[in-house]
Amino acid sequence: MIVRNDDVKLDELGKGVSRKVLAHVPSVMMVQVNFIKGAIGEIHEHVHEQISYIIKGSFEVSIDGKKEIVKAGDTFYVKPNALHGVVAQEDSTILDVFTPQREDFL
Repeated sequence: MIVRNDDVKLDELGKGVSRKVLAHVPSVMMVQVNFIKGAIGEIHEHVHEQISYIIKGSFEVSIDGKKEIVKAGDTFYVKPNALHGVVAQEDSTILDVFTPQREDFL
């Protein structure tokens, strides 16, 4: 399977956040999320495991109440059902990988 970026719809989620669901199969999903400076990925939880890679910019990431700044090239892991969220410190892009895929994104 090849997924061409130009063929993927950009979903505007509001409040400075947009998302592209890239390659996905039932067992794994890759999602690009763009944030303008100050945009918030609200604190939430889900049953999926998540690994995130910062493509550009920087975020304050909160995982189970612990906050840290991550920047381009950094990664972080979120275990299932952990409360987590981000705040973009500048215009930023993150690549999220979920297992299994997020049915709610489809």
